[in-house]
Amino acid sequence: MEASLRRISFFFLLLIHCYGMAQTTASLRSEEAAADSLFRLKKYSKAAAAYATAIDLADFKIKKAGLYYSLANAWALAGDKDNAFNALKQAINLGYDDKAHIENDKDLLMLHQQSGWASLLAGVPNASLLNDDPEKTAFRTDDIHRFWRAYDAALLDTANYARIFRLHYFDSASAGMEDYMAYKVNSIDDFIAHIRSAPVFYHSIRSATFQSDAFKQDFLASFKKLKALYPIAKFPDVYFVMGTFTSAGTVTRKGLLIGINQVSKTDSTYTGELSDRLKTRMNNISYLPNIIAHEAIHFQQDGMNSDDTTTLRSVIVEGMADFIGELISGATANPVLFSWAKGKEKAIWARFKKDMYQSRYSNWIANSKTSSPDNPPDQGYWIGYQICKSYYEKARDKKRAIYDMLHIRDYRQFLKQSGWEQKLAGM
Repeated sequence: MEASLRRISFFFLLLIHCYGMAQTTASLRSEEAAADSLFRLKKYSKAAAAYATAIDLADFKIKKAGLYYSLANAWALAGDKDNAFNALKQAINLGYDDKAHIENDKDLLMLHQQSGWASLLAGVPNASLLNDDPEKTAFRTDDIHRFWRAYDAALLDTANYARIFRLHYFDSASAGMEDYMAYKVNSIDDFIAHIRSAPVFYHSIRSATFQSDAFKQDFLASFKKLKALYPIAKFPDVYFVMGTFTSAGTVTRKGLLIGINQVSKTDSTYTGELSDRLKTRMNNISYLPNIIAHEAIHFQQDGMNSDDTTTLRSVIVEGMADFIGELISGATANPVLFSWAKGKEKAIWARFKKDMYQSRYSNWIANSKTSSPDNPPDQGYWIGYQICKSYYEKARDKKRAIYDMLHIRDYRQFLKQSGWEQKLAGM
C-alpha cells in the first residue's frame, strides 16, 4: 500500500508539474506569436512589449538572443533608438552573431548613427570560413555524455532533478546544443517532463545513443561522395544531443544538430511509454548515416529561392535532402514512409495538388499531430523525393543536375522540367 501511494503521489506531482510546464510553454509561444503578429501589423511599440514578455519567459540563451534582436527591430521601427540599441547589445551579449545580417538589416539603419554603433559591431566576430574538407568535420558527442551524467545524478537526487540538469547538461552545452535547445525545445521544464515521463524507454536506448561514434566512417564516406557530386559543398560540424522528440535533425549556422534519442531504436527498445505520435518520430539507429546525409544536404541549400512560400517549395526542399542524401549514403532516411507509399502514388499526388500552390506545408511536413496509421506524417518528403529523382534521372549531366537542384529559383518550372507528372501518368 505504501509503495502504491508513493507511485500515485509521484504521478500526481508529475501531472501538476506538466500542467505548469504546459502553461509556461503556451505563454512563451503565444507571446512570441502575438509579438510577431503585432510587428507584421506595424504596431511596433506593442510588439516590443510582447517581445519583452517573451524574453522573460524564455529559458535558453540563444532563444533570448533572437527575441532581443526582434525587440531591437521593433523599437527601432517605433523610433526609440536608445531602447533599440540596448536591445541589440543584449542580443549580441547573449550570442547573436550574424554580423552580416546586423550590418544589412534595413530595420536597424537608424542605429548606424548612434554613438557606439561601430564599437558594438566590432565586438561581433566575423563569420568563420565554412569547411570544405570532409576530413576536417568534427562529430561532437560530448552532449550525450553530459546528458547521461546528469541523468544518473538526478535519479539519485530526485528533489533536485531540474537543478541537476541545468548544472550538468544545460549550463555546459556545446554551441550546437545551445542552438538545438533554442529552436527545437520549448523550455527546460518541457525537457524535464519529457525525460521523466519515459524512464524505461530511456534506460532501453542508453547504449544505442553512444553508437554514433561507430558510424563515423559512414558519415565521412557520405560527405566524400557529396564532395564528388557537388565540389563546392561545405561540411559543418555535427552535434549529437538529447532533446524532447521535436526534431531528429535540423541545421543552423552552427552545424548539423541531431536529436539522437529519436534515432536510437533497436530490437530491445521499449516504446510503451511513448504516445503513438512520438512513436512515429522514432528512427532505427541504423538510419543514422542516412539522416546525417539528409541534414548535410540542407546545409547546401542556401542558393535556393527562399521567398517562395508554396507547399511545392517546402516539399522539394525536404525531398531533395532525402534524394541526394540517398545518393551519397546508399539509402533514404524515410524507408517506412516510402514503403507505405508504394501503390498509392496517384492518390497521394491528387491530394497534394490541392495544396501545391498554397502555403499549406503543415499538411505535408512535420504533421505527426494529425497523422494516423493509415495516413502517416511527412508525406511531403516522399513527394519532393519523387520530383527530384525524376529530374535527376532525365538529366544527362548528373553533376549539373545536382547543382541545378541546389540553386532552384522557380519551383513550378522545376516541377515541369522534372517530368514527374508525366512519369506518374504512365504508372
